[in-house]
Amino acid sequence: MTRIIVTGATGRMGSRIAALSKDYHDLKLVGATERKGHDAIGKDIGPIVGIGETNVKLTDKLEDVIDTCDVIIDFTSINSTLQHAKLAAERKKAMVIGTTGFSKEELEPIKEFSKDTPIVLAPNMSVGVNLLLKVLQDIARVLGDDYDIEIVEAHHRLKKDAPSGTAMKMAQVIADAVNRDLDNVAVYARKGLIGERTKKEIGIQTVRAGDIVGEHTVLFGGLGERIEITHKASSRDTFARGALKAALWLSGRTSGLYDMQDVLGLK
Repeated sequence: MTRIIVTGATGRMGSRIAALSKDYHDLKLVGATERKGHDAIGKDIGPIVGIGETNVKLTDKLEDVIDTCDVIIDFTSINSTLQHAKLAAERKKAMVIGTTGFSKEELEPIKEFSKDTPIVLAPNMSVGVNLLLKVLQDIARVLGDDYDIEIVEAHHRLKKDAPSGTAMKMAQVIADAVNRDLDNVAVYARKGLIGERTKKEIGIQTVRAGDIVGEHTVLFGGLGERIEITHKASSRDTFARGALKAALWLSGRTSGLYDMQDVLGLK
């Protein structure tokens, strides 16, 4: 039995992870946390997320419950995630991180923490998206410089980071496959007289509207044809189930930094 704590347990992702954990006979929800001052602190998380009484009280102190778990699942914010990861490393607790928007500098502490505990870090926990990442790598390698590459992502109006972590992961996978430095070739906006598109650039464009859960399209444009690959998520449950799958996979793993490609055996 893998015992889990969900941080940000009343949020859009945290609440679905907490709710769906009841469907797994080999998982047990033992803790749920929220930010200080949240009006549900001290209440049973079960009724809040729609699964009935669980005897798991929402707390604002991860340190008070961390010793009861095997794995922490975190979809919160960059600062909160870094604090949680530091505590997880100190207490030797595994961690699944789905928070997005990290800069390269902000990822460095997580790499350090993973030397003391196993961590799965992935911008998208969907099985479909992670299979797509593998496919994109192969397509980009074959097409090479003969096809222009554009990525368009769309999410709900409340999403705080842009482009999405998934779009950036796609761009990085493609850039690596065609031997380009993404920092030098990524183009995030176009306006005015910009001149012809360069051969090496990778366009990454963002849409924010309504309640879009998550859509990503990668376009490879050649002379006389184009290839478009699209993934559309209609429910956050696909990400939540991926996170729970990652938590189960982490049980018994040695320290290190992993991703969903590892979890799904795609490497």
